Amino acid sequence: MGVKIVDTALRDGHQSLFATRMRTEEILSILPDLDAAGYHAIEVWGGATFDACLRFLNEDPWERLRQIRKVCKNTKLQMLFRGQNILGYKHYPDDIVEMFVKKSLENGIDIIRVFDALNDLRNMETAVTATKRYGGHCQVAFCYTTSPIHTVEYFVALAKKIEAMGADSLCIKDMSGVLLPEDAYRLVKELKANVGIPIELHSHCTAGVAHATYMKAIEAGVDIIDTALSPLSSGTSQPPTESFQYILRGTPYDPGLDLDRLNAAAEKIKSVRDKYLASGQLDPKALMVNPLILQYQLPGGMLSNLMSQLKNQGASDRYEEVLREVPAVRADLGYPPLVTPLSQMVGTQAVMNVLTGERYKLVPEEIKDYLRGQYGAAPGLIDEGLRRRIIGADKVIEYRPAEDLEPQFEVYREKYKELTHSDEDVLSIALFESVAVKFLENKYRPKESPAEVYEINLHI
Repeated sequence: MGVKIVDTALRDGHQSLFATRMRTEEILSILPDLDAAGYHAIEVWGGATFDACLRFLNEDPWERLRQIRKVCKNTKLQMLFRGQNILGYKHYPDDIVEMFVKKSLENGIDIIRVFDALNDLRNMETAVTATKRYGGHCQVAFCYTTSPIHTVEYFVALAKKIEAMGADSLCIKDMSGVLLPEDAYRLVKELKANVGIPIELHSHCTAGVAHATYMKAIEAGVDIIDTALSPLSSGTSQPPTESFQYILRGTPYDPGLDLDRLNAAAEKIKSVRDKYLASGQLDPKALMVNPLILQYQLPGGMLSNLMSQLKNQGASDRYEEVLREVPAVRADLGYPPLVTPLSQMVGTQAVMNVLTGERYKLVPEEIKDYLRGQYGAAPGLIDEGLRRRIIGADKVIEYRPAEDLEPQFEVYREKYKELTHSDEDVLSIALFESVAVKFLENKYRPKESPAEVYEINLHI
């Protein structure tokens, strides 16, 4: 049995390279070829796609999913789901999480990949239970990172708990592209020896090591790898699908993909990529390798964000100081994985520490909420003296943060009953209220253009 492949071009590929700006018609244009290529699954939804559809593209993300499902008849569809954050950036009540899972599956998703930024399994419980209840394949991902506590033993223990939760498969989510080949080999070997569910590897080419890492993981027995169709691969995206089909062809790991179909799809998507290059939405820097990520163990997007923050403050010359401060802040906070939203929070605190000249003189509210336990449990210990210095006598919760959230689905349904036409509309508002309301008003109550008004007047 060969290695299975999930293609990410239609979700993580364009999210990583040009901020999730692909339009539905562009996605649909290559789906017939991808659907016939022999993939295990195609990742098409979740992550930032939902927000981008509503906020920037004037598209209904639910309608996108339905159209994809209509075209893609042979291949499983996969999505990325941020646990209690769903597709947003904060915790949502359990009834919203459950309904979102239900409607995602009803509208065409087969596999839901659930993760939490802190690897706090409590923040995944509702999504995992709902996925199983409504007949989906639940893949639970852990965020791979490096620190004194993030050892192979840590991840194996976490994987055992994930399997016990009822996950159908497990994903190693290397969002920063920092998993090195020999480390991948050992990690996959230990996981295969300790859990019985299939294991998938997801990484990024940002640091330039993902191809070698994938090969060592394959040799160690990984079941599935994430790749992206070549025009939307590499750089900050995943390794190219076609290249791995060529590399593995004729070996015991041969994925058996149809290269003619892949090449046909790649030809179609090249023009889409070139359009975004020409418009500037695809910055050539996103296609480049940055091995500094391995030195500082920071995601590529975090490095560029730090540079931007310092430039805006007229302090670009202090970049190296901030890079040295980031690991110190992360250690103070119990070594959270540097993934959204924690990467932004840690980076901003490091900048503040350096620019004010006094560590933790200024502290964003998000960091205070984190120290109160409102994001979940920190992976490691947080210095209590630092915690009390920042949040004083504020209560620190030790239970699942979503326990404090009241059900909201029926509240939103009632509040917007004159605007919403479906449960899906209500969910859009529940996640991104102001953005979704504006979108739905334009969708269901379009204003007449001046030309239309003129035509109407002519016929009175």
